[in-house]
Amino acid sequence: MLTQRSRYAMRAMLFLAEAPAGSAPIPMTRIAIAANVPRKFLELILADLREAGLLHSHRGKMGGYCLSRPRHLISLGDIIRVIEGPLALVPCVSRTAYRPCGDCVSEADCAIRHAMMRVRDETARILDGTSLADAAAEELAVA
Repeated sequence: MLTQRSRYAMRAMLFLAEAPAGSAPIPMTRIAIAANVPRKFLELILADLREAGLLHSHRGKMGGYCLSRPRHLISLGDIIRVIEGPLALVPCVSRTAYRPCGDCVSEADCAIRHAMMRVRDETARILDGTSLADAAAEELAVA
């Protein structure tokens, strides 16, 4: 299950994705209000997204945040990995944080591992295949 932190991050990123390309940076207070995220919590989330290269921040009176890449080049998978870490439910199937399971006799014969590998692959396919542009378009279609 996604944490509240991930949901906040996705709401903030979707709000930023609605801004026209090349527009002025959006102040954190405006993002917090529009995405319905507590400002102090948002500050930490935006810092993580900035450090991961998904956002640019600008200081000063006219400062704020903007996407670092076009919205069709940022996936929901990118955001979730920054906030949650690997998508894999067990460490032995993670592509970025692999660790053998301590109680597994044989990875090659482990039915749990094989099932979790399919779950990881399908989850990654869907999340990595859904950009902010796709998600924003789906949100508009539902409204």
